[in-house]
Amino acid sequence: MTVSLQNLKPLFLGILIVTAVTLQCGRADAGPREKITLAGGCFWCVEANFESVPGVLNAVSGFTGGTVKNPTYKQVKAGKTGHYEAVQITFDAGKISRDKILELFFRSSDPTDAGGQFCDRGKPWSTAIFVSNKAQKAAAEKAKAQASKELGRRVVTKILSAKKFFPAEELHQNYYRGTKRVITRYGVKKQAAAYQRYRKACGRDAKVKRLWGKKAAFAG
Repeated sequence: MTVSLQNLKPLFLGILIVTAVTLQCGRADAGPREKITLAGGCFWCVEANFESVPGVLNAVSGFTGGTVKNPTYKQVKAGKTGHYEAVQITFDAGKISRDKILELFFRSSDPTDAGGQFCDRGKPWSTAIFVSNKAQKAAAEKAKAQASKELGRRVVTKILSAKKFFPAEELHQNYYRGTKRVITRYGVKKQAAAYQRYRKACGRDAKVKRLWGKKAAFAG
């Protein structure tokens, strides 16, 4: 069967129209991307929590708030850099709101603890929200006030201006599902198994449940 070029023109035109409409719909479904950096104790746990949230596009473990450039995990852990363990979260604001991200953050931590989080003690594991604009600052202050009201206690989580964020070493990214073998106090284990044991031993979920009750987030 012979098909003339003249007959193919409407076909190609139709394909182009369908493709354009499909691309436009895809753009319409995707909201603006936004980043916010949260310090909530162990960054393995915060990263694991938020990567399970629909609308969160990426969560990166790292360090921020201090003065040392390109710090290592060991340096931050020693408490001499001024940095917090933190997670930089990129989310689709069309699928999850900034307010919801902050609500989940507060309800998955102990914002009344000024000395760290759970079994991790010291400034590197204290809670903080790093804001990059007035809208984020207002949302953080609102969420903090709401958390204080719900708990009936003073919330000590700091709201700080965003500073340079330094991603942690590759070993610490997606630690909660890593397959590399690491040495722990319980022997050599895969990262995922070591993470689960650490999280339970640290008492994170148990404490969050006691503090927040039915409002607790990510605590199972």
